[in-house]
Amino acid sequence: MREREMIRLSKRMSKCLRHDPGRVGLTLDEAGWVDLGEFAAALGVTEAQVREVVARNDKKRYEVVGGRIRASQGHTVAVDLGLPAAEPPPVLYHGTTDAVAPVILREGLLPMRRHDVHLSATVETAVRVGSRRGRPVVLEVDAAGMRAAGHEFRVSANGVWLTSAVPPTHLRRHSG
Repeated sequence: MREREMIRLSKRMSKCLRHDPGRVGLTLDEAGWVDLGEFAAALGVTEAQVREVVARNDKKRYEVVGGRIRASQGHTVAVDLGLPAAEPPPVLYHGTTDAVAPVILREGLLPMRRHDVHLSATVETAVRVGSRRGRPVVLEVDAAGMRAAGHEFRVSANGVWLTSAVPPTHLRRHSG
């Protein structure tokens, strides 16, 4: 599959698995899974094409297990990914843009339409995330301080750290 086709299919997959499965007549189970064959048929593609997108996706957005597929995180539809609480590294990162960084630093990180705030373990990943919408700004999250204050963290299958919100007292602009 050519790169452009793969990106287009990946975006359709993301829309269906994270935000609007009913759009193609699918229903996710409580953990976000759907039968791989039914999913491919609903999108009008082959299972092999879906598997290729899963394998080639650099962000590892999707999981395929036992003939089922789901998005690793980022849902706006009700799902329980069943991720256990995990001990985060002392510092995590969030990529954003210059335009919204001052608001985030003042009000904290909120999940917005998603279930959780998404954080990364590396500055490089945060830069890539922040670059999607303009000039990137990387924010440092005092994960150790949050954990000590009772905040819970989980980590998705693709290494994205999830938490319900990040108070402004645990945020600062990365100086690197």
